[in-house]
Amino acid sequence: MLYTNVCKHCHKVFRSKIQTMCCKDCRGEDENKLDDIVQYLKKYPNSNALQISEELGIHPYVIIKYMEEGWLGESNGTFSKLEE
Repeated sequence: MLYTNVCKHCHKVFRSKIQTMCCKDCRGEDENKLDDIVQYLKKYPNSNALQISEELGIHPYVIIKYMEEGWLGESNGTFSKLEE
C-alpha cells in the first residue's frame, strides 16, 4: 500500500510506503534543525520553545510543530530560585 503525502516545506505531492510529513529532498532541513535542538536541550535541559528559538534562530512554531509530530517530547520540570 502506498500513501499520498504532501511535503510540509515545499508542498510537493509524493507517494511512499509510510505516511510522512516531508519529502526526501526536504528531510535534511528537518534533521539539521532537530540535531541543533537536541544538542541545545542536552546542554540546557529545562529550556522552553521560546528560549530555544532565541538561541538557535528557529521559529517557536516550528519547535512546537516538531513536538506535535512526535519528534520532541515534553517533560514537567521544576524551577528553583537562584540564590543571590
